[in-house]
Amino acid sequence: MDFNNKVVWVTGASSGIGKATALHLSQLNCRLILSSRREAELNTVKSLCKTQENVAVLPFDLANYDMMKPIAEKAISIYGTIDVLINNGGISQRSLIIDTDISVDKKLMEVDYLGTIALSKALLPYFMSQQSGHFVTVTSLMGKFGSPYRSGYCGAKHALHGFFDVLRMEHEKDNINVTLICPGFVNTDVSRNALTGDGTKLETLDKATENGLSVDEFAKRMIKAISKQKFEAYIGKKETLGVFLKRFFPKLLHKTVLKSSVR
Repeated sequence: MDFNNKVVWVTGASSGIGKATALHLSQLNCRLILSSRREAELNTVKSLCKTQENVAVLPFDLANYDMMKPIAEKAISIYGTIDVLINNGGISQRSLIIDTDISVDKKLMEVDYLGTIALSKALLPYFMSQQSGHFVTVTSLMGKFGSPYRSGYCGAKHALHGFFDVLRMEHEKDNINVTLICPGFVNTDVSRNALTGDGTKLETLDKATENGLSVDEFAKRMIKAISKQKFEAYIGKKETLGVFLKRFFPKLLHKTVLKSSVR
């Protein structure tokens, strides 16, 4: 897929992976729609893009998943079309199951799962009407296998894989593509913003995240996977091997993850 003159909508675009992706896409002659809750930060990202006249800002909160239809309509009206939706917005978690209030699990599902699928379902009829479109959903390696302190996050990410695998099957006939991007450790603020057991933010950067792939390198690899219209892409360092261990040696993966004690 050639990104030239395509309209790409990026959620979670105010920082981290979303911000880096937007900046790299702006070099490819795309027209961009940038979304997150934080309008001021989105405008900062816009100011850093190559051609600001080709960048629109559309703030909204994924937690308000009942409001996605008018949001999708507004996004379509900006340029008159949308070619690619990059579902990147979301939150993480760092807490043991026994210490995690059910309200935290609910919040993770509302934002990471329900918000994402509600937005995608709101845009789906438009993609069907134009007989083209590409859903790109940033899940996680935690959507393929689990790790302690991330139970609710893993649950939401696993759910995204189930939903988008079916969407791909049902709408291949409509020339709609689905790419699932599975990051490993990427050096962003994801752990600082992660929810703890009582719903407050962790506010610290863990070593695994700090030593992860640079956000710029990640964005480059993700854009390459999107352009190749891959079904799934596992992007990270040696932690990506966990996908294959899960498939062929699940007990070995279990022991490896417990031994690593990654928090």
